[in-house]
Amino acid sequence: MKSETTAMLKHGGWGVVIGAVIAMIIGFTWGGWVTGSTSQEMSDEAVLASRAAICVAQFMMEPNHEDQLRAFQDTESWKRHEFIENGGWDKMPGEETARGLISRACVDGIEVLANN
Repeated sequence: MKSETTAMLKHGGWGVVIGAVIAMIIGFTWGGWVTGSTSQEMSDEAVLASRAAICVAQFMMEPNHEDQLRAFQDTESWKRHEFIENGGWDKMPGEETARGLISRACVDGIEVLANN
């Protein structure tokens, strides 16, 4: 190969590499790109938020929810998640048992409603 062709290929190769790096920087900074672990974390948070909302809705749909709300407020704050678990509101429709941190997220949602 001619030295001119070699130089052009060298500069072109570096252009591709630098362009790819710039594209990645722009994509992750402003483009909304995320890594697999970040997207999994975001997905888990969204699922927890939706399940907590269902838990709060199940709590509020109880016929005696006003009495339950008073009992909830009378319960010490560190035991409120147990109150929710014992009431079964943290179980999703069709599930035998609750999963994860639903009861704690549900407590946060009910506390927001109770304070308004």
